[in-house]
Amino acid sequence: MSYLDIKSKDIEPIVKELNILLADYNLYYQNLRGYHWNVLGKNFFDLHIKFEELYTDARIKIDEIAERILTLRHHPTSEFSKYFDISSIKETSSLISDKQMVDNILNQHEVLLKQMTKVVKKAEEAGDEGTIDMIGAYIGEIEKVSWMLDAWTKDSRDQL
Repeated sequence: MSYLDIKSKDIEPIVKELNILLADYNLYYQNLRGYHWNVLGKNFFDLHIKFEELYTDARIKIDEIAERILTLRHHPTSEFSKYFDISSIKETSSLISDKQMVDNILNQHEVLLKQMTKVVKKAEEAGDEGTIDMIGAYIGEIEKVSWMLDAWTKDSRDQL
């Protein structure tokens, strides 16, 4: 079956970058779970709900990224030992302040956005519109969430 109009040699760089993104998302997801379980203080109710929203979204994206790799006729990386090797996101302790949790999430968003840019670049070089479309939507979503989390870190008297 030939449903892809992309040369095999052009797909491999895309898959490599998608597997790195998959690893990044898996570590990001687990960090969010830890924050969700361990957040304390006056912001508990808001952040407990927000962290659950974020890890639920990440779980969906993990599946979509893996399925995109399969659509490109490759196997997604699925071992955590490999994720640790290739991800730029590291495990973080969840026994930290709510402010540090949000700061860590924002830092992880930067990593995700940089990796998404690499994926899009490789996909553009290959003419892979499906990957470009999927990752482009992810970029817009994560930028919006990052703006909101960044606003949460500010004093109400601050200006943009």
